[in-house]
Amino acid sequence: MMRAPVAVFAALAIAAAAAAQDIRGLEVCTAEKMMERRTGCLQSNVEFLQQALAKHEREAKAEFAAARREVALHQAEIAALKEAVAKLQREIADLKKPKPAK
Repeated sequence: MMRAPVAVFAALAIAAAAAAQDIRGLEVCTAEKMMERRTGCLQSNVEFLQQALAKHEREAKAEFAAARREVALHQAEIAALKEAVAKLQREIADLKKPKPAK
């Protein structure tokens, strides 16, 4: 029963490893023969990825804040429109009332 999820995970891990080499800025560390140089290469990649992640986090937070401001603006517009509709409905109701005979 556990073979299917393990196979899917393995396929995803292989695909992720293949795609990782396509990330601009990452170094191919498997080419290094000396362990110290390979470790340094991997550390450089980790630092690069952490910086990229921090950048994307800042951008996402800024987009989220902008979206929240836009939602608040739309909510204010909706409230104003609801008030205008209510006012018009009151005016229509007043017009429909029978006028007293003179």
